[in-house]
Amino acid sequence: MKKIFKLIVTIALVALSTVGAQAQKGQTLTFGFAPGPYQDLFKYGIKPALEKKGYIIEIKNFTDYVQPNLALANKEIDVNIFQHARYLKKFSTDKNLQLSEVIKIPTAALGIYSHKLKAKNLDQLKKELKKGDVVTIANDPTNLARALVFLRGAGLITIKGNIDETKASEKDIDQNPYGLVIQPVEAAQLPRTLESVTFSVVNGNYAIAAGIPLSSGIVREKLAEDIVNLIAVRTEDLNKQFVKDIIAIVQSADFKNVVENPKYEFKDFRRPQWYIEKWKIQNK
Repeated sequence: MKKIFKLIVTIALVALSTVGAQAQKGQTLTFGFAPGPYQDLFKYGIKPALEKKGYIIEIKNFTDYVQPNLALANKEIDVNIFQHARYLKKFSTDKNLQLSEVIKIPTAALGIYSHKLKAKNLDQLKKELKKGDVVTIANDPTNLARALVFLRGAGLITIKGNIDETKASEKDIDQNPYGLVIQPVEAAQLPRTLESVTFSVVNGNYAIAAGIPLSSGIVREKLAEDIVNLIAVRTEDLNKQFVKDIIAIVQSADFKNVVENPKYEFKDFRRPQWYIEKWKIQNK
């Protein structure tokens, strides 16, 4: 009887496994993206492996940083790839959404870009600056604060010490030794401002979208781990098979080879800590 019982259990487990595999094959996953390079990173580094596993992939594009999370929460899409952990946490809290990080991915960092300055590094930049020079930065709260912290790290401004730096605004600038005039504008418009301002602090995704090589940045951001971009899903889906498959693909050698391929812009992205530790490849 025991042998018969074990046989029945084994057959049942095999049947369940087969059902699961069949459910995976042909399952449609819809990925959401905001403007920027992450759709290309997905297209070359993740999508082929998911399709090989039997998933049907659909892509939905958004024009801002708000709709991708709302669409994810409303089940219009299954996954989004466009944001960092700091933004995901704040947006989810503000909107009372149950969204979670899956895994961090290589990220296009902020950079200081200019069409007017000849500087190739920070020291040269400081020598060229003069009082009244106009600087544009993103105007959404998360990236505005991030840009100000970046400028502080470069020694171009200081920020009041009694505030939460993740919520800093231009009103929280304490010292401005170079007399810079800082103008927040919509992040997507930053590259266009380069024709009229001294320099702009441009988000990496918008720099690439505008055809600006990341390597041309006079100064490039060293990313804190909570502003490295990530893949996000609904919290209720965290333990589903498609999420496990995404993680396995992103941690694979095939994905790493796409990131490091010199023909892609991804080679100039900032690598997350897990990636550095796994592949022993440092950020440049």
